Amino acid sequence: MAKKTLVLKFGGTSVGTPENIKKIHDIVANRKGTVAVVVSAFGGLTDQLIGAATLASQGDESYVEILEKLKARHLDAIENLIKGKTKKRVVERVTLQISRLEKVLYGVFLTKELTLKSKDFVLSFGERLSANIVCESFISAGVSTDYLNAGRIIKTDNTFGDAVVNYPKTNKLVKAYFKSNKNLQIVTGFISSTDDNETTTLGRGGSDLTASIIAAAIDAAELQIWTDVDGMMTADPRKVADAFTIKEMTYAEAMELSHFGAKVVFPATILPVMKKNLPIWVKNTFNPDGRGTLIGNIATQNRFVKGISSIDDVSIISINGIGIANLRGFLSKVFGALASRDIPITLISQASPENLITLTVSTKDAKSAKDAIEEGLREEIASGLIDKVILESNLSIVTVVGENMRNIPGVSGNLFASMGKNGINVRAIAQGSSERNISAVIQSKHLIKALNVIHENFFLSPSITVNLYLVGVGTIGKTLLEQIRLQNAFLEKNHGISINLIGVANSRKMVLNADGIDLDKWDAKLKASKTKTDMDVFVEKMKEFNIRNSIFIDCTANADVPKWYHQILDASISIVAANKVACSSAYEIYDDLKKIAAKRGVRFLYETNVGAALPIIQTMNDLVKSGDKIIKIEAILSGTLNFVFNTLSKDYKMHDVVKEAQEMGYSEPDPRIDLTGVDVSRKILILCRELGLKMELKDIEISNFLPKEAVKAKTLNDFWKVLKKYDNHFEDERLKTEKKGKRQKYFAQYSKGKAKIGLGEFGPEHPFYNIAGSDNIVLFTTERYKAQPLIIQGAGAGAEVTAAGVFAEIIKIANL
Repeated sequence: MAKKTLVLKFGGTSVGTPENIKKIHDIVANRKGTVAVVVSAFGGLTDQLIGAATLASQGDESYVEILEKLKARHLDAIENLIKGKTKKRVVERVTLQISRLEKVLYGVFLTKELTLKSKDFVLSFGERLSANIVCESFISAGVSTDYLNAGRIIKTDNTFGDAVVNYPKTNKLVKAYFKSNKNLQIVTGFISSTDDNETTTLGRGGSDLTASIIAAAIDAAELQIWTDVDGMMTADPRKVADAFTIKEMTYAEAMELSHFGAKVVFPATILPVMKKNLPIWVKNTFNPDGRGTLIGNIATQNRFVKGISSIDDVSIISINGIGIANLRGFLSKVFGALASRDIPITLISQASPENLITLTVSTKDAKSAKDAIEEGLREEIASGLIDKVILESNLSIVTVVGENMRNIPGVSGNLFASMGKNGINVRAIAQGSSERNISAVIQSKHLIKALNVIHENFFLSPSITVNLYLVGVGTIGKTLLEQIRLQNAFLEKNHGISINLIGVANSRKMVLNADGIDLDKWDAKLKASKTKTDMDVFVEKMKEFNIRNSIFIDCTANADVPKWYHQILDASISIVAANKVACSSAYEIYDDLKKIAAKRGVRFLYETNVGAALPIIQTMNDLVKSGDKIIKIEAILSGTLNFVFNTLSKDYKMHDVVKEAQEMGYSEPDPRIDLTGVDVSRKILILCRELGLKMELKDIEISNFLPKEAVKAKTLNDFWKVLKKYDNHFEDERLKTEKKGKRQKYFAQYSKGKAKIGLGEFGPEHPFYNIAGSDNIVLFTTERYKAQPLIIQGAGAGAEVTAAGVFAEIIKIANL
């Protein structure tokens, strides 16, 4: 037959309504050379027929109600599609078919028996009815069309329910039929028959297979599968929002994706056309102008990973035993036991010492599969050569597919690392020798997270989405959200990073939404929230959402919030902390958090604890990791105190300067935290701990310049009154220092295993002398930087720079 012929197949959704069937008319009219249109039953009808047959076999008369709805639906389609005198004839034919179906089901009802043979006959009515109506709609529109029951040309054995095609006989019948019939053929999908003309069906994806058999037998130019999506997708769009249409793929890639859950095209469909090297187009009935997906012998490979698919509701069966390696015919027994109960295996994995076999089956077959294996290996289990057969459920399979993966090193490592750092444990792994697919068995609760992580990690998504949970929306937290809002579009366009706010809380209220919170409206939503802040609930929601690439951000100064850090890190959620409490509390807490973060493969970052946006911790760690040794640290670590002592003058006294520092957001809400050196002592403590010292706050020598009366003031108002009293005292001290040609600076120092903080006097020869405003400065004297210390200097206080430091750490995590 000429090579310009087309075979089109339309699924249940495509023929589901009269309006959709009219779309098929337009599609066929625009594709000259179409010789066959294969149709499925109306959408959802096959399940309804199964339901009616099951009810009838149980002696339940309500099967009749399903028949009545089925009849009304088809008559409504005729009313909307068929015109003129033809309508009466079509109504009579369809009514007669439904009457035959009713008689069959009545027989099932009386006998309370539904054989596979009877079930095949019942199910065939779905395609018979839809094909008849579609055919008559074309005739009514003036197109020369014939109805073809595929059972006339597709011959199978008598395996009712999933018949095996007799290809030599079928191909001969198909060729002969299409050679003799030149009208457009509307063909029933799914239906076949035995040599005795008993109705059989082709099983799952049977209508696709019908179209493939016809296309291959007549050497069509191409097979077109029309469905309700734009082609084969990189992932299930219901689970991965960024999934997109794959433009082209090989037959093998399509078969792998289909086998592991992508239901657009079934594996059996591909084989007949693949043997003839005929292309398959997967296209969308509701977007006919869309490109769709081309499946064939595709030479160009623009992505080494083509797509990700998954299978839900699987169970692992593990067979363990030191005697397995020496048991001849062991696998034969296992496979035979499962075959005896018609249980398919979806994945199999065997450890190299051959003492453990892991296989997966559908959860609905799991108990039966376990029983069958135990029965088949009864003697081996009794003799102790095999331990107990273990069953584990609530699992899913995730599969990455790509023809070119074999040529790219590190694909497996990348796959498992990306899942690992998101807290997704892999229970079993399988990879074929072709290296065309890698499959992993994971807990079902992690499936959506895993699909999204993998999709992003292999650049199948346009950007990596980072999901934030923010506690603390004071000056720093609020500024951070505004910075993210302003920068988000730039990050996505230029760096492939998209930041999504999932949860936000202040001391009174909280809002959590797994779909995200609009960065333009978070404040209004938080104010309108009726949910009181409860950190237990907040953290449980984070774990319940189980969202990929999650980061918890603590922008509070609250001593209680860090109590949840361990739990958060243990849930494989990274933390960025502007709050210094965790890292400056008991050493064992600090150490525990570092260890749990490392164990879970997530990040615990706190750069802003020491120098706002200055890279102090990072630089010091880089020095140490590269083999340098820190001899001394000298630092001005309080932007607040530096601002205070830089601003003091005869006209601007201590009380007013501290008040200004508070109003500008430099100081803590209670300035005594800064003025007593508590904040600086925490910072130098953190640096000492980063050097590996098991140091506590009590180990730091503190020289306090603030009068005891001010420190012990009962309220903040009392503190301000006391501070005012000491204005002249501070001015006298300033003048004494000034007369020496020096300046007052509150500094921290580490040397020889000890740390101290206090107010000092520094002359022009020292780098501290010219540090102005609220800047911070750190001098690292090391083995490599002995003569001239390594200096880091810059703004060390203020909401903008601190928020920027937190923002930078979010980006750092996103880039890992």
